[in-house]
Amino acid sequence: MQLEHKMSNIYESAATTLGLFNSPCLTKVELRVACKGISDRDALSKPDPCGVLKMQSHGQWFEVDRTEVIRSSISPVFSKVFTVDYYFEEVQRLRFELHDISSNHNGLKEADFLGAMECTLGQVNARDGRVTAEELSGNDDYVELAFSAKKLDDKDFFSKSDPFLEIFRVNDDGTASLVHRTETIMNNLSPVWKSFKVSLNTLCSGDHERELKCTVWDWDSNGKHDFIGEFQTTFKEMKAAMDGKQIQWECINPKYQVKKKNYRNSGMVILTMCKIIKMHSFLDYIMGGCQIQFTVAIDFTASNGDPRNSCSLHYIHPYQPNEYLKALIAVGEICQDYDSDKMFPAFGFGAQIPPDFKVSIQGVVEAYQNCLPKIQLYGPTNIAPIIQKVADSASEEMHTKEAMEYFILLILTDGVITDMADTREAIVHASHLPMSVIIVGIGNADFSDMQMLDGDDGILRSPKGEPVLRDIVQFVPFHNFKHASPAALAKSVLAEVPNQVVDYYNGKGIKPKCLLLCSPRLAYLPTPNF
Repeated sequence: MQLEHKMSNIYESAATTLGLFNSPCLTKVELRVACKGISDRDALSKPDPCGVLKMQSHGQWFEVDRTEVIRSSISPVFSKVFTVDYYFEEVQRLRFELHDISSNHNGLKEADFLGAMECTLGQVNARDGRVTAEELSGNDDYVELAFSAKKLDDKDFFSKSDPFLEIFRVNDDGTASLVHRTETIMNNLSPVWKSFKVSLNTLCSGDHERELKCTVWDWDSNGKHDFIGEFQTTFKEMKAAMDGKQIQWECINPKYQVKKKNYRNSGMVILTMCKIIKMHSFLDYIMGGCQIQFTVAIDFTASNGDPRNSCSLHYIHPYQPNEYLKALIAVGEICQDYDSDKMFPAFGFGAQIPPDFKVSIQGVVEAYQNCLPKIQLYGPTNIAPIIQKVADSASEEMHTKEAMEYFILLILTDGVITDMADTREAIVHASHLPMSVIIVGIGNADFSDMQMLDGDDGILRSPKGEPVLRDIVQFVPFHNFKHASPAALAKSVLAEVPNQVVDYYNGKGIKPKCLLLCSPRLAYLPTPNF
């Protein structure tokens, strides 16, 4: 009875804090970062800086995102734009780290730490600095653009130029904000750059007539890139390419224009594609009928300890749920609201419980409690088969080409997995499917391998070197939330899921099956007794 009462508190706390009832008003802001005068620790070369943005939650720093790596620069201007939620009523602590990631390094672990600065989001919004914030308008649409060039000026003596293109948005105060920087095409005067997607908010603040400044550079390894030329345009002008036409601009070097009598241009830049992409939200897909298929996998390996021993991570205390139960209830209670039958497959590492394998969250809790006295804990900690099992179901859903079912696998484990290579392979495969993997680390073991699966040390790759198509893994150590509310754990664990759902379906060009925006959805509640 004491245990049930404690669990009831967990249910209510998680639902309330995660906004299933009332949620605070928020604003989305974009953060742009530039640095100046980074200390050059290597006398023979300049650093290759990469910026990492972290936010603090419950005393712990969690990575939000990271910038691209800029080669050989002590004053980088990053093209990466961070989008974060801004709550006026909360103190939101930010930490921006700089790391020197040379070409032979593999992720942040091997990179040289250059420095960090800490502040609050409110401070960024209120003062000028090298980190700038801008409130986003309500337009969430994206545009896909593709550029090429021809007959660019040759800036190199022994080879052709290595061109890249930068696009800047001209702001109301006359300053310019970097929107996108293409990749560098080596030794080519007629480059074809990869297409890219950017939000209309980022590109032009939703103003189709706002001036855009485009510059072309010849990349140099020492960071002193040679200017080739520039041109001005607007998104309104770019939209002419939406009909399959190509638009081109003369790339002008103003100095040559003044000095050279017969100067015409320094080449031509061509817009070969312009396509507006409607970005549907997580709520669009949920209201369109997309169901969250939730699967639970619990670690029953011997490293957890004998469940009859009070020191065991599986010990069932008469008055206090263990960490497995706390995590299971906090996360499962949220996910079940997005599944019509609220029934979930439940797996143990090497066993399945109960006989029909599909139960409610309360059923999973009861099955977990009932099976512990009847099983013998063993090893090894292999999770690849479970990921592949869920991936098989997600693969069937993928072939429907409809947004009907998205799969979430919750893995509760106490330590190091023993099939890391197979797990990496399974995750890379699953990254192509409508699926996310959430791993909650139970206990105080070394979870460094789990952090690698989360992509916190660079892009996860299979043993064959294939990178994940998208980030689908979220790892959270339970001990970070040992003294926090269950709702805080659930919020951290599920924070990335809405974006992962949207990224998958938008990336596949799959629209919500039936948006019920023109006819409000009614929720029928029980008649209260007065």
